Amino acid sequence: MSEQQAASDVLVSFRGVQKSYDGESLIVKSLDLDIRRGEFLTMLGPSGSGKTTCLMMLAGFETPTHGEIRLGGQLLNNVPPHKRNIGMVFQNYALFPHMTVAENLAYPLSIRKMSKSDIEARVKKALDMVKLGSLANRYPGQMSGGQQQRVALARALVFEPQLVLMDEPLGALDKQLREHMQLEIKHIHETLGVTVVYVTHDQSEALTMSDRVAVFKDGIIQQIDAANVLYEKPVNSFVANFIGENNTLHGEVLAVEEGSAVVRLASGDTVKASAICVNRAGEPTSMSIRPERVRLNQYADACENRLSARLSEFIYFGDHVRLRLEVAGQHGFMVKVPVGELDSRWKVGDSLNVGWMSHDIRALDSAVVSH
Repeated sequence: MSEQQAASDVLVSFRGVQKSYDGESLIVKSLDLDIRRGEFLTMLGPSGSGKTTCLMMLAGFETPTHGEIRLGGQLLNNVPPHKRNIGMVFQNYALFPHMTVAENLAYPLSIRKMSKSDIEARVKKALDMVKLGSLANRYPGQMSGGQQQRVALARALVFEPQLVLMDEPLGALDKQLREHMQLEIKHIHETLGVTVVYVTHDQSEALTMSDRVAVFKDGIIQQIDAANVLYEKPVNSFVANFIGENNTLHGEVLAVEEGSAVVRLASGDTVKASAICVNRAGEPTSMSIRPERVRLNQYADACENRLSARLSEFIYFGDHVRLRLEVAGQHGFMVKVPVGELDSRWKVGDSLNVGWMSHDIRALDSAVVSH
């Protein structure tokens, strides 16, 4: 792809964007980010990490302290929200209670001075898309939370914006409905090809829905990648711990060679790992390994790294069981075992062998936890 093509493929760009509310502390620090046309990008991070502030600057409800935000090449910094042609979906739905569903959807079209027949056609199409065609004459107060959220979604899409922003839109729904709506939104995105920027602190939601996920911490994107890359190849200990379940083993690097590190644990055991954030002997490191990558007993025999462990707890999850182990003097080490591989003779207090391949464990930064 040529540079020109790559540039035309970008719908939104942040360049050197900073945001401070008090002139001193930066909520967003020198953000550079390109969002591609048609992609579903999720901004993920804990409270206060800057993700919602980025969304609000893109929507026009906040102004960058420094830097530029462009949409389709146009500088947005001084464009008011209602002139940005961006759809928005919030957690609290923000529907007009005195208007019917159809009137709520017609509102953004009528302020764009569309003809009555165009408005009717678009409202019908949008309601059919969210499977609410039969409820056009109801008022928001007569609908469930899930139905109201569908109306809010339809209203954000009805004027066919090039960009839709969603701020924790499913946060108020119960688990089952939330999971159902995640798939609905994903399918609507695939059908329409509209660009979506989605904000959440729910990592499973981010992994389920997104083409790419930007992981925020302290106003900085730590890593931006496809969900499977974030999960399998976190670039630092924050991402490893924030995305999915993770086991951490702390140690000191003994040697680094050709992308591999040998690490000594506090117990004296040594482990071979992929060297990600370590360069030389003597460095402290925290190593990351996913619970499903760990093998037990006879399954551990073929692994490069083998340690002994003590079984502390069984946690039953239906299709699999999680075992909490003490490994190398560290508690809370989790292993996922499919029900079919569980040995019925195992009991709390037993010694088990654990093992994993060196490419499945990543030697990251030392993860000094700051509070």
